Amino acid sequence: MAEEEHTFETADAGSSLTYPIQCSALRKNGFVVIKSRPCKIVDMSTSKTGKHGHAKVHLVAIDIFTQKKMEDLSPSTHNMEVPFVRRTEYQLLDIDDGYLNLMTTDGDTKDDVKAPEGEMGDKIQADFDDGKDLLVTIISAMGEEACVSYKEAPKGN
Repeated sequence: MAEEEHTFETADAGSSLTYPIQCSALRKNGFVVIKSRPCKIVDMSTSKTGKHGHAKVHLVAIDIFTQKKMEDLSPSTHNMEVPFVRRTEYQLLDIDDGYLNLMTTDGDTKDDVKAPEGEMGDKIQADFDDGKDLLVTIISAMGEEACVSYKEAPKGN
């Protein structure tokens, strides 16, 4: 029998990007995966169906990265996936070629987050150009990251 050579490109701790939760346990402002996208629930309603039917949960959610509206209808007893969503604040060091150059709390640099587009991106750039010390909030879920907000860093004495 020939020896097989295995190559492993990446290694992870085996943690999942999502966890299951019963549809009826979901709440407004919570997170859910719809069509393989992490979304924030903005509206939900439960409808009882006929004599032997299951109650259905109608979810309206916004994709946390693209801001697209998504909808889903599923029985309240079914499980749905919920993404692990993490919010982290970083200090902004520089904006380079459309990417944010950030410093983590332990002093490492991180430069793989795209600068936000549109009005918020313009405001961050303008405030940064004014020499303001900025903290940006990065949201990460299911292997994606995006800048969702920013604020001026508190002045140290």
